Amino acid sequence: MVRFCFKTLLLILVVPGVFGSGAAVGQGGAPKIVVPTGSRPVVPARPPLASTARVLYPWKTHVTCTIFWIGEQPTSRNPTPNCKSSWDQNWASNFGGYDDPEPANRVANHTTGEFRPKGFQPKLNPFYVALPYNDVQGAGRHKPEAARVVPWFARVSPEPGKTVCKGRWVQIYKGSRSCYAQWEDCGPWVTDDWEFVFGTKPPKTTQNGAAGIDLSPSIRDYLGLRSGQKVHWRFVEAGQVPYGPWKKYGQEAPVVNNPDLLAQQRYLEYLRKLRDEEFMKKPLNQL
Repeated sequence: MVRFCFKTLLLILVVPGVFGSGAAVGQGGAPKIVVPTGSRPVVPARPPLASTARVLYPWKTHVTCTIFWIGEQPTSRNPTPNCKSSWDQNWASNFGGYDDPEPANRVANHTTGEFRPKGFQPKLNPFYVALPYNDVQGAGRHKPEAARVVPWFARVSPEPGKTVCKGRWVQIYKGSRSCYAQWEDCGPWVTDDWEFVFGTKPPKTTQNGAAGIDLSPSIRDYLGLRSGQKVHWRFVEAGQVPYGPWKKYGQEAPVVNNPDLLAQQRYLEYLRKLRDEEFMKKPLNQL
């Protein structure tokens, strides 16, 4: 039974667009992944994912990143405190405390998959980002362009003034690693730059090296980067996000008491790493 599950999962992984891991893609859009052929024919299983799992969003390449954290206090260079977010007035409290960025006060372990502050286990996903757009303005209103520029707006069909951006998943690449995170705040610096976030223009701000994305300390530690470096990022659908440290805490946490599920998740992670390696071999002009 376990062999069948793994074969089924492998078939799901090579369906174009599923999980959106950034694997190398050949002619016709098929991932360059070799699937061993067994001695017995295997009937392809219907992927248990919504049709949105096939949605592919374009990469934003060579984007300057900065590091921010929940509970960050205002400074002369950054006058906005981060105890609240654009969409959560009790962000720090809901997270569970201060997301201390000091490396000595953090857990960062690729073997165990733990990336979080040492002092507590977060109640929200510690892999979070800020992007320079807010789709709502005031109570009960969306910005005039929101329904036109946010790709998933019509599909969500939100109530007036209810954000469709909070919690959206993004994939981030730096060096030889890729991680996933959720959009939880707006910035850096501006909140109206839809031409960059959803379009093809570079970030409109010139501050901090024209920074276009804020990354949490857990993302920094997982990718081994520092503020001011360049990353590639894109939106992904929830069904395209594999198991990883970004699903250990918060509403996306898996059922950890299910050993079969954990085994499948580890196998999915192994396959994802193989695809990431293939992706990193591609020249940037093919991203």
